[in-house]
Amino acid sequence: MPLTQLRNLGIVSAAGITTTKLGAGAVLQAITATDSTQRTTTSATFVTASNTLSVSITPSSASNKIFIIATGNLYIDVAGGYGLATIFRNATNLGDATWGMSCVYGGNSANIGSMSMSYLDSPNTTSATTYQVYIRRYGANNIYLQEPDGTSSITAFEIAG
Repeated sequence: MPLTQLRNLGIVSAAGITTTKLGAGAVLQAITATDSTQRTTTSATFVTASNTLSVSITPSSASNKIFIIATGNLYIDVAGGYGLATIFRNATNLGDATWGMSCVYGGNSANIGSMSMSYLDSPNTTSATTYQVYIRRYGANNIYLQEPDGTSSITAFEIAG
C-alpha cells in the first residue's frame, strides 16, 4: 500500500507508525543481531557469550512487551558436562539462575546441541533496553557457542500492549 494511503488510514503519520491504529499484539519493531565467530568460556557463572550477540531496543510505550528469540548451538568438550545459556535484560538474568533457559548435556561424550530460547518480557520502560545471550559451563572444561561454521542470532520484537 502506498505511503499516502497509509497516512489517509491513520496508520502512518509524519512521525512514523501510529500504534493506536495497529492494536494490541501488533509487532512495532524488530531488531536482530548475529554472530558467526565461535566463542568459548570456562566460566562456571553466566558470562557474556558474545558482545555482538546483543540487541538494544527502545519501547515506544511502557505498557508494550518485548519478545526475544535466540538461537544457535552449544558444544561441550567432555562427557558428563553441561553447556547452559540464558538471556539477560541489561544486568538481569531472565532465566533460571542456575540452569538458564537452554541446556546441552554431554552424556557419555562431548556433545553439540541446539540452543533455542524465547521469552516474553515486560520491561515497563521507554528507555533503551539491551538483551544479550550469556553462557556458562557446569561440569565441563569448556563450553563453546556455535560450531566453527555456525551462526547464532538474537531478535527482539516490540509488541503493542
